[in-house]
Amino acid sequence: MAKENKTMDEIHRGLLKKYHTLCTVLGLDDEAKRAILTSWGVESSRDLTQHQLIDICGKLSAQVDEKQGTARLDKLRKQVIAAIGGWLRETGQKQSLSIIKGIAMRASGYADFNKIPRERLRNLIATFNNKVKDARAVDALTDAMLMQHYSAGGEIDPTLN
Repeated sequence: MAKENKTMDEIHRGLLKKYHTLCTVLGLDDEAKRAILTSWGVESSRDLTQHQLIDICGKLSAQVDEKQGTARLDKLRKQVIAAIGGWLRETGQKQSLSIIKGIAMRASGYADFNKIPRERLRNLIATFNNKVKDARAVDALTDAMLMQHYSAGGEIDPTLN
């Protein structure tokens, strides 16, 4: 029985630690933490039961996921803009934010740039970055082949760099 109580105490301490970590991640001040505790009818987080802590941590975790998920999507959208902008520059085309977003929407099949899901954004980043890398590699190869032709004055061997 003593071992069972020790395990329950460890679980409770772990949940308390998680609760306080989530509050910190969300940037909750003392007043906001007090409001949470008051809504559960307690004055201290130590007075919460394990079930209450599990419920609260679940709700706070969802808020953290929402907060961080949005930030990650914004970062991916900026990377898509940079990748498509880089491709437009590499190919000597006119670029603007509306053109870039239009290309992203058309390439992904979505009518709203902000509705493109995470995986599609990642695919667009990779695709347009690879297009730039491939174009540069092809340019370098053709330049090397031309140099080989003019310096050797004969047949071109594309396997030589």
